[in-house]
Amino acid sequence: MTYTVSVLVALAVAAIVDLGLLRTFLLGRRVFWVSYAIVLVFQLVVNGILTGWPIVRYDPRTILGTRVVEAPVEDLLFGFSLALLTLSIWVALGRRAARAPHGPGRARRRSPAA
Repeated sequence: MTYTVSVLVALAVAAIVDLGLLRTFLLGRRVFWVSYAIVLVFQLVVNGILTGWPIVRYDPRTILGTRVVEAPVEDLLFGFSLALLTLSIWVALGRRAARAPHGPGRARRRSPAA
């Protein structure tokens, strides 16, 4: 399996988790895109260094060849998938904690008889 195919699978999984499984719908929220823009800036810096100074090398047969600041476009898409999946899980867990009967972060007190 090429890196490109792996990235496409990761994108699909992240989108399915966001939109279908957890129903957090981050892809449709402006706050997500603003947050991702911040992540992207730092990803470009780090990825540019790692791939620009050949610390990390890619087999040209496994990538498309399109690069942004020395980073293969696949790296950017994979980073997007990771950010989307992580934030979708974060939002879903936050919703779950908010719905807990005793509120988030509160432990249930045990009665002395228990």
